[in-house]
Amino acid sequence: MDIATATMLMVGLIFALLVTGLPLAFITGLVAMGFTFGWFGPNALPLVTSRVYGFVTEYSLVAVPMFVLMASLLDRSGIARDLFNAMRVFAGRLPGGVAVQTVVVAFFLAALSGIIGGEIVLLGILALPQMLRLGYDKHLSIGVVCAGGALGTMMPPSIVLIIYGMIASVSIADLFTAAITPAVILMASYIGYVLVRCLRNPQLGPPLRPEDADGGFATRADALKAIVVPGLIAGLVLGTIYGGIASVTEAAAMGVFGVLLAILLRGEFSLKVLHTSLGQTLITCGMIIWIGIGAAALVGVYNLMGGNRFVSGLIQGMDVAPIAIILVMMAILLVLGLFLDWIGIAMLALPIFVPIVVQLGYDPIWFGILFAVNMQVSFLSPPFGPAAFYLKGVAPPEVSLKDIFVAVLPFIALQLCVLALLLAWPQTALWLLQ
Repeated sequence: MDIATATMLMVGLIFALLVTGLPLAFITGLVAMGFTFGWFGPNALPLVTSRVYGFVTEYSLVAVPMFVLMASLLDRSGIARDLFNAMRVFAGRLPGGVAVQTVVVAFFLAALSGIIGGEIVLLGILALPQMLRLGYDKHLSIGVVCAGGALGTMMPPSIVLIIYGMIASVSIADLFTAAITPAVILMASYIGYVLVRCLRNPQLGPPLRPEDADGGFATRADALKAIVVPGLIAGLVLGTIYGGIASVTEAAAMGVFGVLLAILLRGEFSLKVLHTSLGQTLITCGMIIWIGIGAAALVGVYNLMGGNRFVSGLIQGMDVAPIAIILVMMAILLVLGLFLDWIGIAMLALPIFVPIVVQLGYDPIWFGILFAVNMQVSFLSPPFGPAAFYLKGVAPPEVSLKDIFVAVLPFIALQLCVLALLLAWPQTALWLLQ
């Protein structure tokens, strides 16, 4: 069997096993073991296990449980709730003001945790019922919650960027710096879309009544205090990274300390909160690690078979401009995003794509930002967009999966526009680094 046939067989087996409902980690692991024994025999098994060992001992991975724990603690405290209510004071009586407020709060939460699932669940509990109660258009409200929650893939400290940096062997701090401008552009595009629609048709987002506009705070000064705490936590994490005071891993630990201190001072700390948060952290990190182990084994055996040289030669042999090759990669990632989890896509595709990107003369930092935007699209895209299922779990009964998938379509279009902007003008992402 030649490598081209083996590649098609490997891809076919992965998608065939996905239909059975097996977890992706087990699918990639099974396929990896099958090809190891079938192509090389049992003597090659230590080579695959060494690849897995290299993945699980990567120092950058330590930051992942820290940021997941940060997000879990925030979910169980009143910090996010107070932030949301405080932003309502400043949203005023602008048409669509609560939707704008939701996007801004999502941006803040993304800067605090970088975990998309927790953000969407939190916004689905806090923001969606309020917007529906205030008479907001159902589809606009749902779309804002899903798209705002997906900002966690872009805004530092994004777990997506941490994994990309680990795989591509590039500076995670540089990735964080480069991601700020695209994240702000995405937030601004969501806000602009909401304002244009609500100013043209105020019935989509009715202005707040005076009794709803105070957010439960007596004065604007009280509301400002509720914004200061999450601002200080985000500043602690990102400020120490950008200031060169701490590495990403050290800053993650400082972030956990900051959240724990804030919860203690607010009188919300308990052993139950700590136990539940640690449990959620173990579950989430276990999923990421197992998918990573399976994908590392699969990519390891495929590279030993010569697959990386085959794919590289196939792509570079295309008689097209280098940017066309990047566009093909983007299309492949978009298609994979319809069926696979982001961590699986990262572990399977990036070890093959990133070396090609470097050989073509492109900046791997820029490609990392393209990848993060692409994964943001995948979080919303039907039929398996995780954001829809996260929101469905906490949304009111009248909100169906069909409503969610219809609602996210305009925001997917906005994300694709930002992706096109980054493709056309790479300096949009790289100017802060220079």
